[in-house]
Amino acid sequence: MAVPTLPSITSLPTLPLSDQLKAIDTLFEPSPELHNLLQPILSNAQTFSSYDSLIDEIYNKLSTLSATNDPQQKHTLYGILGSHPRLGATSPTAQAGLSELSRREQANINKSTDERAAADQAARLAALNREYEEKYPGLRYVTWVNGRGRDVIMVDMRRRIDRGEFELEVRDNIQAMCDIAKDRAKKLQANL
Repeated sequence: MAVPTLPSITSLPTLPLSDQLKAIDTLFEPSPELHNLLQPILSNAQTFSSYDSLIDEIYNKLSTLSATNDPQQKHTLYGILGSHPRLGATSPTAQAGLSELSRREQANINKSTDERAAADQAARLAALNREYEEKYPGLRYVTWVNGRGRDVIMVDMRRRIDRGEFELEVRDNIQAMCDIAKDRAKKLQANL
């Protein structure tokens, strides 16, 4: 599969909305709720000096949603946060749903030289994903993998499940999504 590309940040405001949303999907993951949240910014041809500044604006919008008590806005936020794929999902259906960038980012946690150990770790990771989603309804565990292996990821998942702080999870997921987006922007712009 071809690696997605990003338009230059200076051209983003001049592009059709569909192309702007494609760039957002490349940075984050496809999310109708994120599209709806960002359409006012994108349709007003707001300019940004860099993708980092655009992502910072998105971070601020998501943080504002997290601070509200409005159930509809919370629903929007959880839809955005839930758009990220589950870490370590290995089924063909789950793999088919991954964006090319997510597939590449998760490659390190899905590889192992020992098939039996890999299968055991995959089962434990799937169990942790289920436990996380039961503990934090509406959320998925999101972290910037950044080359870390399953063992490190699973320790972090356990820590976050055990702390039991829903609002901290929301904040950590927002931060992780934006860290991932900034990393993607940096890597994709290096290819320009």
